[in-house]
Formats: sequence, C-alpha cells, structure tokens
Amino acid sequence: IDAVLDSNIEPYVTLYHWDLPQALQDKYEGWQSRHIISDFGNYARVCFEHFGDRVKHWITINESWSVAVAGYNNHVMAPGNWMHPETETYLVGHHLLLAHANAVHIYRHDFQMKQRGVIGIANNGDYRYPRHQVTDREAAERAMIFQLGWFSDPIWLGDYPKEMKERLGSRLPRFTKKERLLLKGSSDFFGLNHYSSLVASEPASMPDFKGYWADIYVNFSVRDEWESNAMGWSIVPDGCRELLLWISERYHYPVIIMTENGSASDESDKESALHDVARRLYLESYLAAIAEAIEDGANVEGYFVWSLMDNFEWQFGYQRRFGLHYVDFQTLERTPKDSAVWYRQVIKANGENIRRYSQYATYSKI
Repeated sequence: IDAVLDSNIEPYVTLYHWDLPQALQDKYEGWQSRHIISDFGNYARVCFEHFGDRVKHWITINESWSVAVAGYNNHVMAPGNWMHPETETYLVGHHLLLAHANAVHIYRHDFQMKQRGVIGIANNGDYRYPRHQVTDREAAERAMIFQLGWFSDPIWLGDYPKEMKERLGSRLPRFTKKERLLLKGSSDFFGLNHYSSLVASEPASMPDFKGYWADIYVNFSVRDEWESNAMGWSIVPDGCRELLLWISERYHYPVIIMTENGSASDESDKESALHDVARRLYLESYLAAIAEAIEDGANVEGYFVWSLMDNFEWQFGYQRRFGLHYVDFQTLERTPKDSAVWYRQVIKANGENIRRYSQYATYSKI
C-alpha cells in the first residue's frame, strides 16, 4: 500500500478474492456456514483499522458467482464440493451477500466518516444475446439474471430476482427484513468484471441433472464470426456495451467501475508473449465499446485491466497469461509487453488515442 501511494497510485483493495483460510473450511465448512458472516466482518474490521488511513477504495468480495458456482456446483475451484449443488450453491451465495453487507455496515458505521473512503462489491457478468429475438429473449434475460442479477438485485433492488424465487422455491434462502435493509444500497459503486458474451436459447428438452445449470436451463452457443482467446472465451466488444446499458437500465444508472477486463493469449514463448497484438486489439475494442456505452448514458467512472502481470490463474495454474507484463516464473523477471507500452499511452492520453469503430460487434471486424 505504501509503495503504490509513493508512486502516486490510488490503491483499490479487495478483501476477498477466493482466498478462504483452510482453518475456517475445516472448522465449519467455510461459506456453507453462517459463522462466516461474523468472521468476515471481524477480518474486514482489522483491515479498516490498520489500512483505512491510506486505502480509500474497498471491494468486499470478488466474483461471488464464481465462488458459489465454480466451487459448489461445477467443482472446478476450491473447495470443489459436489454433494448437493441444488441447495449448497445458493446457500453459499446467500452467505457471501450477507458477509458483504456486514462488512459494509461495519465500515459505514465505524470508519467511513473519519476515513472518507468508499466501499463496494465486484460482481462478474457476461452479456447473453438471444439466438432468436422472439423465442429466446426470455432465455437470454434469465441467463443474465441468474448470473449478475443474483448478486446485484439484493444490493441495488433489495431482494433476489423474482425469476430465481419462482424457479427455485424453498431452495433459495430468504432474507429477513433486517438483512434486506442491510443489503439494499450496500455498495457505493457497481463493480463489474466482464470478459465475454454468449448466445442463449431455450433447450428442446428438460434437464436430466440437478444444480445451477439445470435451474438456469439455457443452452449456450457462439456465433461463427466471433473469435476467441486462449481461455476459449468469445471476443465480443459490443456485448460489453450492451451489458453496461443493461446494468444502467435495471439498476437506475449507478456509478460503474469495471474492476476486471482483459484477455489471455497463446504465449508459448517470451518472444511471442512480448508482441501481444491480440491483447492490444481486445483492450482497444472493449474500451471503445465502453466509451460508446458512456455516450449512451452508462455512468462508467473507472476501468481496470486484468492484469498488470502474468499470474496464477486458479485451476489453470501458470498456463494462462493475462498480463500486460511478461513474468518469467523461474526467475520472476518482469518484462513489459507491447500492450503495456500501448496502455501507458492510453492512460497518458486519457483514452483519446483509442480508435473508434462504428461497428465492433465482432472482434474479427477490427
């Protein structure tokens, strides 16, 4: 914190980016227990007490959807549970929201007036295009509500989406009146992690499995003209613009901070990694899309590239590189890629040097 402030960089600190202490998982199964709510509050309080004099921007939890779905339904991320995905996934999501609300309450009640900072949450969301405008519009909307709406509606609208209540019934936990009051308005900004988009359509038959993907009940596909990156994610700048406008309309034009946006490229050696044209084009096209969303009314006030440097990408380990800087994982030497040099110029020009496109629905048109 002191080092970045010395370099005139304003720190945004995330309290939880999927790094649950193993002791709490062993003691009471982590996010599956309500005990986590008070423990997370105690942890947040320690951070506010020790760092709040220098940190003025706090993010409580990063990508609650990924924690709940990838960790308790897809079992590809920690803790990899797969016992009762039809209930545990939503219970974990419930506790994540309540832990967020508790941390925000502590900050606002005991620290915010003196420290004069802001606090929010970073949720992840992708845009979903209907395959057919008439028959699949509901599927596309449902897909976004079950992802981004799940963790945003309680904070901005005061409760879970009605679509989730209707589909899940008693499997979706309920908030008490006190909890709804703590949740509603518990974010000073709308933190958004966004990378990609998909096409959504209604399935032809009922699912023969249980869990989140059976509940959402949507088929996903891509358009032939879309290119993809090393993660297999479609590159669709126009989806970014559409999502920002969807958020603005649904949540009454909140301040939006893009807390993550970026791309992984196939960088098999240092030479190819340093000349990362695909990453620069990705960032330029998405920044242009954000600019158009702002012109259309979205209140976007901040943007972060994921990521500053190549790092440990969870279940992919060190095999996926998102960084603007190349990292030799043997020596830890860092080398700026071409995208870093370009992005430095973007920052210096405040985006005025970004090429604008009248059509950028597909990356391949750039």
